[in-house]
Amino acid sequence: MADEVILLGFWSSPFAMRVKIALTEKGVECESREENLRDKSPLLLEMNPVKMQIPVLIHNGKPVCESMIIVQYIDEVWKNKSALLPSDPYKRAQARFWADFVDKKIYSLGKQLWLSTGEDQEAAKSELIECFKLLEGELGDKPYFGGETFGLVDVSLIPFSCWFYGYEQWGKISMEKECPKLVDWAHRCMKKESVSKSVPDQHKVYDFLTEIKMKIGSK
Repeated sequence: MADEVILLGFWSSPFAMRVKIALTEKGVECESREENLRDKSPLLLEMNPVKMQIPVLIHNGKPVCESMIIVQYIDEVWKNKSALLPSDPYKRAQARFWADFVDKKIYSLGKQLWLSTGEDQEAAKSELIECFKLLEGELGDKPYFGGETFGLVDVSLIPFSCWFYGYEQWGKISMEKECPKLVDWAHRCMKKESVSKSVPDQHKVYDFLTEIKMKIGSK
């Protein structure tokens, strides 16, 4: 009997993108259901009653929540293809460290850059660039954060590449100038089918987020 895999997500959510990428890397067929985040479905509320957030992976009727927990679950369940975590315990711990760094820093700083103005926006811009430079240092001259292998840290960070254009517009910065290695890495990742099929066009994301910002500002 084939696995039943359902993903509750939203097209512009970098967290849902992570799950899509991981599933595609593993060759897992998935039914993707778009949620209305202003009117959440009864299924989402049932499957994630604690946080009531996307993404939620429903595997044979059982929910798994939180994007990086889901990605690691996928890696453990579908072991036969494209390992996302290294077998070496130390390298695995390092990958989890940097994935956690992305989780704790990149989204919140990007959101602050997007929605704030003045000094708050400048502070967010400076810290975001500093975080990207730290990630560049970890990447070094490797093709991927996992070395020759596309792995957990790549999956955690690459969805935010569709915000790069937004960072440039809101912060009046050049990602190419500030973080050239990261931009090259993003282009390299986008050549992978799992990424290109899961990460939307950055101009589409920018237009969507700009519309949201205008609505918030008009209230």
